[in-house]
Amino acid sequence: MDTQSSSFYVESWTVMPHPSSQRALSAPGQMSVDYETRVNFDRLRDYRVGRAQAALEKSECGAFLLFDFYNIRYTTQSWVGGALGDKMIRYALLTRDSAPHLWDFGSAVKHHKLYSPWLPEEHNHPGFLGFRGAVSPSAGLMIDAVTQIKGILTDLGLQNEPIGVDIVEPPMLFEMQRQGLTVVDAQQHMLDAREIKSDDEIMLLNQAAAMVDGVYVDIVEALKPGVRESEIVALAAKKLYEYGSDQVEAINAISGERCNPHPHNFTDRIIRPGDQAFFDVIHSFMGYRTCYYRTFNVGSATGPQRSAYSQAREWMDNVIAALKPGLGSDEIAGLFPTAESLGFDDELSAFGLQFCHGLGLGLHERPIVSRLNSYREPVELKAGMVFAVETYCPATDGFSAARIEEEIVLTEDGPVVITKYPADELIVANPF
Repeated sequence: MDTQSSSFYVESWTVMPHPSSQRALSAPGQMSVDYETRVNFDRLRDYRVGRAQAALEKSECGAFLLFDFYNIRYTTQSWVGGALGDKMIRYALLTRDSAPHLWDFGSAVKHHKLYSPWLPEEHNHPGFLGFRGAVSPSAGLMIDAVTQIKGILTDLGLQNEPIGVDIVEPPMLFEMQRQGLTVVDAQQHMLDAREIKSDDEIMLLNQAAAMVDGVYVDIVEALKPGVRESEIVALAAKKLYEYGSDQVEAINAISGERCNPHPHNFTDRIIRPGDQAFFDVIHSFMGYRTCYYRTFNVGSATGPQRSAYSQAREWMDNVIAALKPGLGSDEIAGLFPTAESLGFDDELSAFGLQFCHGLGLGLHERPIVSRLNSYREPVELKAGMVFAVETYCPATDGFSAARIEEEIVLTEDGPVVITKYPADELIVANPF
């Protein structure tokens, strides 16, 4: 990528049309074909690095040093699997006028040189910082890494400009400062860059949701007395990987008396007749994530369970009906019930039960809309945002609860729901 092409990237994303609800959003399949327009990965790569470089251009920084796995993928179009995602050994350097530099793990570097031609061969480097302290900083790996990074910045005349970092291990931060680099926050700029999704990103998010649509068919068929929560998780994970998921990040499976309060996990509990049960399927396709709750009853449902579901659905419908570009996030937050009405002392204690969160390469991107934060610092909702809306209502029986989540693409014409498994009414699985 030379200076001319980099400049094109910075300009090109600003003129892309926002998605419209007048045409059905596409989830065409996982393969590239010659007879349909599907995801254009070259266009996707150009869009993402263009957004990131535009964010860098607007910042005070000369470069961004990125350790966040999602930011690395967004800028370098690389991915090596979830096992290394929390190890803080992969990193990328983004500058304004050249292709990003990528430091990766062992033989992955040689693989990138063979199969990732958008990065110049000399911009692929082996890197290792110590597995989050398993190799002590005193071994000098971080000294060597910072010396190399500073050398690249010096060659570009950027050594005296601030360098933005998204997340970092303290010893790496201290070494950067020791070698004279001024370190500032880059995460806010990168989240700004990732905020608006392109047509290709929306197609991948929609495809990821379509995969979960199919998983819920299998969950409902299996949801009978005697099955364990953990068995439902195994069933769902297997189906997702068969569909082509690249990571099943988490699946919540909560049933019976575990529904209230919501524990955000799964166990080996045996599901029983009449249980209310809800599930959250979090996985990614080509890196793009879902967060997709559904609630069911097992065999039968009581009045309190149905009432809780109806209330959760009403809150959901009120939020979706209000969504439009230009609206403030505080206006949406006001449509969610208060923490006190759900039996909590304050909004922090109830956070995550009633809110919206952006979806993309990360599970929680912008916007984050809740009573906890949106009154303090409201943000504008924009066409091209993709986010999940979550509601939760405890039942009056004291232990059941309903949980619903819909994923939304916000278009110029309003919201489009891409989570298609039916949720207008409480579904009783395998009725007696």
